[in-house]
Formats: sequence, structure tokens, C-alpha cells
Amino acid sequence: MDPTIIIIGAGTLGTSTAVHLAHSYSDPSRIALIDPDPDLAAARDVNRIIRTDYPSKLYCDLANEALHAWFWDLRLQRFFHKTGWLVLDEEGVGRGESVRRVFRERGFDRTEDVAVGDAGSRWEGLRGSEFGRFQRAYFNPEVGWVNAKQATGAFLDDALKRGIRRVKGRVAELVWSEEMGKVEGVRLQDGRIFTADKIVLAAGAWTSGLLSPIEDRLAIAERDRLERQARATAVVSVYYKLAPEEVHRLANPDNMPIVVYGKQGEVIPPSVNQPLLKYNLSGLKITNSVATGSGRTISSPTIPGRDQYDVPTYIKEQFEADMISKLLPEYVRGRKPDHYRICWDSCTSTEDLLMCKHPHEKLDNLFIAAGGSFAGYKFLPNAGTYMVNVIHGKSNGSEKDRAFGWKSQPDLDAAAKGWIQCREWRDLQDDETSSVPLARL
Repeated sequence: MDPTIIIIGAGTLGTSTAVHLAHSYSDPSRIALIDPDPDLAAARDVNRIIRTDYPSKLYCDLANEALHAWFWDLRLQRFFHKTGWLVLDEEGVGRGESVRRVFRERGFDRTEDVAVGDAGSRWEGLRGSEFGRFQRAYFNPEVGWVNAKQATGAFLDDALKRGIRRVKGRVAELVWSEEMGKVEGVRLQDGRIFTADKIVLAAGAWTSGLLSPIEDRLAIAERDRLERQARATAVVSVYYKLAPEEVHRLANPDNMPIVVYGKQGEVIPPSVNQPLLKYNLSGLKITNSVATGSGRTISSPTIPGRDQYDVPTYIKEQFEADMISKLLPEYVRGRKPDHYRICWDSCTSTEDLLMCKHPHEKLDNLFIAAGGSFAGYKFLPNAGTYMVNVIHGKSNGSEKDRAFGWKSQPDLDAAAKGWIQCREWRDLQDDETSSVPLARL
């Protein structure tokens, strides 16, 4: 008989795991998906970028596998908008070259060089934008975006129709069994307790907060804790609601691609059914360090007194200076945004997905599905395939096992520079609250 499984979290990795498990189980009712409010997940945003541009052949292959599903899977294809993307590089960055080298090695490269000064004349929507700081650019016509909220919901519906159980509620803690010497289930904030043979922790930015008390109980050393593998990290997005005639103009791929504005961030065009122009300030990565009851410091998306739509003035001003005033000014100058959003995700310093069994001997029924790193959504169709293998103790092949696995100290040390750019939330607050000390979880 298939083991009972609890999946905590209905974001990208939780949903993908649920769908693929449901297809592998003769009785999907033995799978329970627990999530409080899926709209908090990055996977429920109005749009997410789908691209295959990676300097790593492994991830380029995985992204192409996923892209096939976004094109052809009847559950997902209607949400995909193929617009292409224009990637602008500052002097000395040259990330486009490493990406395009992988394309050439794979034998399929649709990208083309674009003269930076010609971008505004080639795409009508980019007229008036400032590109003087950039030295080179390339265009990939195969890239697009999806309505993430609708696509995630439609994909999850497949698992629900097959019979998995969905439980709405917030997990307060993992339940430890002294008798069995392992995690036996979860307790929700409303007091309900659910048990299962195996637990999949797919809680994104909330992962450390749930696992830290168990790490304390088992006296796991700091270097071996989840916080070293993945950290709760945020970026800020701003959304402008456009008039119908503006939507009609920018929704045409001939007039407006996705734009990667160097290291500052991206802008995603609207569609007829989704009239929001979205900017991501992805060059500013934010983390929120909090003290746990045991005195440990972990990262957490929980910020007392603020929700995801309450963005400090300092960040809004930086957004305006770095991107909004320079990119598509005709459509946003003097216009009040529809809303801002602080989008949280689980980020790894290696930028690998983290899909593995916990390495501690007493946590061999606990599995981690994390590390989207603001680029994982594209893997909604196929990430669960590999996570199901992990849950069942099967190898995904040595290369994927190493990439998705729990990283060694040397691997983490080598990749540590990936986290240097994170700014602390308490250092970015408005002047009147800028001296707030380290919060307690």
C-alpha cells in the first residue's frame, strides 16, 4: 500500500508534487495537501516568466522540458503568452554569452543580437526608455509569461479531481513523536492534528520557521540546519493598471517583449485578460532575520504590522529611481500604481532547487521541496516528477541528485557570494521605524 503523505504548501513545488503523486497513487486520498492561503505564494502572482535561458545545461534542459508542457499540456497551455524577452547587459556582465553558449551546445539557438540603441525603434512600447547604461543586448523569441495564479489553480485541480485531500489551514508546528522518534505529522493553528508516514515540507519562505523547533530538539548544529541551505528572501513588484488602448498596444508581442533591465529587474507586459503592467525590482533582494525562542537567528517572511502589500517608502523611491522613471515612462509617469507587493520565496545560494530527504538520521521521513529562488515557477509542470522519485527513494541520476541535494559545507562556502546582496528588512523601513531591533519569531 502506498504510504500516506502530507504536503505542506500549495505553491510551485507543493502543487507540482501533489499532481505527480496523484498520478502515481492507486488511492490519491492517501495524500493530503495543507495550505492556509495559496495567494501568499509566489506561485499565485498575476504572472511569472517562463524561459529556458540558463548558463547551466542541466537547468536549460529542465526548462525546455517544462516549456514543452507550457506549450502542449492542455491543463496549462491556455495560460502561456509567448512574447519573447529582451535581455540588456551592463558593461562587464556578459551573462547573455554564457546562456547563448549553452543554447549553441544543445544545437538550438533562436536568440539574436540587438543593438541597444535600436530597441526603442524595434518595439514601439519601449520608445522613450533609457538604455544608455547598457553595452549589449540579445532577444530570445521563445520566452513568455503565464498567469501564475490561474495556471497553478488549474494544475492543482487535476490532483484534486484525482482524489487528493486538500486541507485549508496554517501549520503551526511539526509534531514530534517521542515514541517513534520521528516527525509524525503537523498541528494546525486551529488545533487540528494530521499524521502521515511521510511529510513533504514545501512551505517556501516559511520553511525555516517550521523546521527550526525540530532542529532545536535534535540539537542539530548551526552548519547543518536548513537555514544554511535556503533562506527566506523577498523582492518587490509594482503593478500599473493600464487603459484598454494601452493594453491593446503592449499586449502585442511586436510592440512589447519582456524586458530584463540589467541587474535592476524586469518588466512584464499585460494581456487582454490581465491589464496590469508589472515591474520586478529583483536587483534588491531582502531578507528578514528574526530570533527564535531558542535564541537562534533564522529568516522569516512574517513581519509584524505589515502584509505583503505594505511596502516601505524607501523601497518605492528606489524602485522609481532605478527602473520606473527609466523604463516605459510613457505608461507610468505621473500615474499611481495599482499596488505594490512584497513577494517572498525560498532562495539557495547555489540557485539550485532543493528537493531531497532531510539528511538527519531521525528525519528520514521528512522531505524538503524548496529553493525556487524567484526562478522556479517555470518548473511547475515537471518538478514534481523528480520530487516523487526523491520521496520514493529513487535516484534522478547523479547530476540531478547532486544539484537538488543537500549541499556540503564546501559547496555552500563556494556559493556564499550569492547571498551577499541581500539587505535586511529592518534596514529598509521608513525613517520613523528604522531603528527597530531584531524581531522575535
